[in-house]
Amino acid sequence: MLIPSPKLSAADAAILETFVVPRYLSLYGDVVLEMLLASDSARVLHVGCRTGYPDRKIYELVDGAVIVGIDPSLPALELARNKAAVLGEVPIEYQVADELPGSLEAGSFSHALSLHPITSDEERLNLMQAMNHLVYSGGQVLLALPLRGSFQEVADLLREYALKHDDGEFSKTIEAAMATRPTIETLHEQLEDAGLDDIDVEIRQTELPFDSGRAFMEDPVSRLLILPELRSWLGVGDLTDPMAYVRDAIDKYWSEGKLGLSLNVGCASGRRP
Repeated sequence: MLIPSPKLSAADAAILETFVVPRYLSLYGDVVLEMLLASDSARVLHVGCRTGYPDRKIYELVDGAVIVGIDPSLPALELARNKAAVLGEVPIEYQVADELPGSLEAGSFSHALSLHPITSDEERLNLMQAMNHLVYSGGQVLLALPLRGSFQEVADLLREYALKHDDGEFSKTIEAAMATRPTIETLHEQLEDAGLDDIDVEIRQTELPFDSGRAFMEDPVSRLLILPELRSWLGVGDLTDPMAYVRDAIDKYWSEGKLGLSLNVGCASGRRP
């Protein structure tokens, strides 16, 4: 399967590392680190590693950890490599890869993790199965992603757009997309379907503030992760007009305060039997 991580330019990789990791991706990384079942001499695979967060934290947390990050974006990996080089001679390596399993050997890792993969339901199951294939018996698979209820304010405004423009098909698309977003229960079922057991799913509820509609649309978090995530849910190529409506509606409805965008940060953990 294709690795569910967007290819980044050198500029976007730097922007992601500087702005997106501390403001957004760290919310997912924190839950992964809490749920990581650390063991000495762990061999950790990070699928869609982008600029290498939270690999350094894993290395510091787990004695003797070997970390392998894979991603289709060479500029992002070059930044990850530079960050690892600052630590000196450490067992952290990064490989360019477009697909799983690629050249990776089955059953060769103690852990496999992915932060905020942008997938459909079917692609997410395929990702879980591929990660399960790459860990050995007793190994842990960790997947952190936004669960149902995330970005609810934007979904409501898209519904409003469909209603005002009498676009029944788009309205049905939105309802279907929101109804199929993963929950604690559906993630649990998918992990079982992927062949994992000893399953645990955690959720952290929070908000992401934006000063205006324009700020939401132009924020690196939105541009690089939230909007691609929404497009993956909806399966609609061109959202120019609906998102222009969302931008203007945010300014209208939150004119006297900040938009607090709902976010349900989920992390699913399973073990290979």
